[in-house]
Amino acid sequence: MAKISVLVGSVYGGAEYTAEQVCQTLMAQGHAASISTAQSADELLAEDGDAWLVITSTTGSGDLPDNILPLFTSLNDRFPLIPHLHYGVIALGDSSYGDTFCGGGRKFDALLQQLTASRIGDMLTIDACDTFEPEHAAVAWVDTWQAALTLALSQA
Repeated sequence: MAKISVLVGSVYGGAEYTAEQVCQTLMAQGHAASISTAQSADELLAEDGDAWLVITSTTGSGDLPDNILPLFTSLNDRFPLIPHLHYGVIALGDSSYGDTFCGGGRKFDALLQQLTASRIGDMLTIDACDTFEPEHAAVAWVDTWQAALTLALSQA
């Protein structure tokens, strides 16, 4: 099974709680999943995971939360090409903000694509206007995501 680093960007704790529930689900399915505390590209790469799962809310005008911004900036500045790495993104946001809806997740997704990582499945966007318990939507999505990840890793 896969070793998965879960990268969390949270302002008020909703994304963090969602990440905890997702980690429990992944571990129940046999994966080694943990919430990463990495604040730099080097620290994250040293975790030597098979996959990264970004779970982040959006703040400001489509920005990343302060707790994940140093990692994002470090990855962007160091720019390590990671074609061997698979990833997924769960973006939390509020559609009433229009064009910046789930902007934090979209920014991380765009950066990982530039770093040549391989996204597994589509990014999950969770709208706070429709979904009051994002962890339920995330856990349902991650079941399909982890199956696709397992298949991708077996074909590598």
